[in-house]
Amino acid sequence: MAESTPRQYVPLTCHGHSRPVPHISFSPLEKEDVYYMISACKDGNPMLRDGQTGDWIGTFLGHKGAVWQARLSPDASTAATASADFTAKVWDTHTGELLYILQHDHIVRAIAYPFDNSGMLATGGFEKKLRIFDLQSQKSMPSPTSSNPNPVAPITIETSQAFEIGEGAHKEAIKFIVWAMDPNIIITASGDTLRWFDLPSRRCVREVKLEGEIKSCELVSLASAYSSPTDIGGGLPVLAVAAGKTAYFWGGKRAQDELKQITLPHGIASVALDLRGRKYVVGEEPGTWARVYDWEDGKEIDMHKGHHGPIWSIAFSPDGNLYATGSEDGTIKMWKNCDGFYGLWRGGMATGSGTD
Repeated sequence: MAESTPRQYVPLTCHGHSRPVPHISFSPLEKEDVYYMISACKDGNPMLRDGQTGDWIGTFLGHKGAVWQARLSPDASTAATASADFTAKVWDTHTGELLYILQHDHIVRAIAYPFDNSGMLATGGFEKKLRIFDLQSQKSMPSPTSSNPNPVAPITIETSQAFEIGEGAHKEAIKFIVWAMDPNIIITASGDTLRWFDLPSRRCVREVKLEGEIKSCELVSLASAYSSPTDIGGGLPVLAVAAGKTAYFWGGKRAQDELKQITLPHGIASVALDLRGRKYVVGEEPGTWARVYDWEDGKEIDMHKGHHGPIWSIAFSPDGNLYATGSEDGTIKMWKNCDGFYGLWRGGMATGSGTD
């Protein structure tokens, strides 16, 4: 049941992609509450946008296949993308230049930075191998100057230079990787199974089989200035996972403490959690709507229509004031999640799209 006085905020629609958007994510909060959003797309052209308005900043050009995931580094200085062209790439977010090519032997589906280290990157995909690349160990790259404007050649890193974690543990392709707040713990989603890996020993230390194929697996967190011990998870990040008709949530620094699992009457393509507002948002499957449920009693409190294809990815901004949905229809929509003025929303009604 919807709220008795439904909000009148119109979502912002971000156009620009020509094919489905399988993944979106936000950067941490920068100075003066600035943050960014990056989107992966099957058109092979990941895009960087202003996180509050959805305004287009730039497109990272160079992949020769679909881009399945895209993430921004903890300091937002680089972006990492995972592609069907058998590479993961690392880009400079200020210049758009390609910095590193991480060469693989099959499709790369998943990437993750540590919680607070922009010099490491984890990758996984159809090779069924979890690898850690130490970007800081590579030769430093001089930045172009006005007197030397020529782009610097990117560094190619072969898989032989990476560290494999949990050799032989995965039986299916790795679709998601999450680096826990504890930097020694990495979680992977492969088929219907979540696995927790201990980096010092390189071993799988926990394995949980879920209801069905894992469609979404993300670590949800708020910037420290906006988080509180009264939030879901007690002020720590929460692992949110969708599989079958069930949403699963784990808390703690190692994302191992089960907080709740909720089974809905419909399939779930994606899930995100409003830690402060104590509600969760899911993309229904089959279907094209996003549904909002109360964390405490599980009642449906809102429904968002507007996409014309399944919603594959949902992400909350680092201040929790909006969330974005990425869809099979090739668009991203941004939904206001606070009262009063925010971003392009003035006086309750958004007057247009951030990137029309």
